[in-house]
Amino acid sequence: MDCNVRAAGKVESNFGGRRVLSFESRRATEIASLIATYGGQAIVAPATREVAASQSEDVSRFVTALLEGRVHIVIFLTGVGARALVRAVESCCPKEKFLAALSQVQVLARGPKPVAALKEFNVPISWNVPEPNTWREILAVLDGVGVRLRGRRVAVQEYGVPSRELLEGLKQRGAEVMPIHVYSWALPEDLAPLENAIRAVLEGRVDIVLFTAGVQVHHLIQVAESMKSRDALIAALKEISIASIGPVTSEALGEFGLRAALEPSHPKMGYLVREAAELGSLG
Repeated sequence: MDCNVRAAGKVESNFGGRRVLSFESRRATEIASLIATYGGQAIVAPATREVAASQSEDVSRFVTALLEGRVHIVIFLTGVGARALVRAVESCCPKEKFLAALSQVQVLARGPKPVAALKEFNVPISWNVPEPNTWREILAVLDGVGVRLRGRRVAVQEYGVPSRELLEGLKQRGAEVMPIHVYSWALPEDLAPLENAIRAVLEGRVDIVLFTAGVQVHHLIQVAESMKSRDALIAALKEISIASIGPVTSEALGEFGLRAALEPSHPKMGYLVREAAELGSLG
């Protein structure tokens, strides 16, 4: 649990029994526990399902270029994606051979989760991107250390949806960009919890909403559209306190005219819940 719970289990901030909606999938049980710890009534409606990318050409193309010495920098955006890439590589290359080749190029990790994954594989990390770990910080790190990108091939492990701003920023700096799409986000197979959550928002039975990824916003709106409730949901969300895990998620909210009342001091789930509880104690 990445939350700072006070000594002896004492919690200073409290949701005060408010109904707190989360769309977390992979860590649904953990966020429900955190919400309860901070005095909230947890409503967890997973909005995403992680699936392996149907296109494997990205991986085989990347492995071939890496082994031939035609990749100069590799950017890892997520820990899950880093592990998924290593698993996917094994269908076309021995794992040890791939990791040995990867260890010979410069590697950038977008924050602690890809750092942890790469350390599991003993892959040296050239640069670790600071919080809030967005595409802006990635480009700032590369600019700050004066890395030459023009004419060099930069592979980018993507997650879910392409990071268009990052890819465009690299291209503008003269890099040849090689996206590696290893997994994507789909809607849950069972949409009932998400549909019930939308009804709860529309009926005023939710006090605070937590978003931990931008794709949750898009999937929520997509399901609301299928229920013919898109505009009503957006209007209802504007009357509810929204907490966003960070700038990328807040940008997704902004696409639909929604604004986060809170971004936590660190883009981590524990901080999000704790500081949202502080927000809840005011409302």
